[in-house]
Amino acid sequence: MGMKDQFQDKADQLAEKAKQKTGQGKDEASERASQGPERTSERGRSQSDEAQRSAQEAQDRFDQDYDA
Repeated sequence: MGMKDQFQDKADQLAEKAKQKTGQGKDEASERASQGPERTSERGRSQSDEAQRSAQEAQDRFDQDYDA
């Protein structure tokens, strides 16, 4: 086997490895994309709950100031 053949084999191996990595990346990206709406809605609910809690705390402090 000549040196040219060795380099060609190595190039083919690296090309195949790159294709596999690309496929794995696409699979991971599609999996994350399918989970995206669920995560977004959970995040929105938690922010909404936090906003309501903050508003209630502010209202309670306001009421305490005027009760005195």
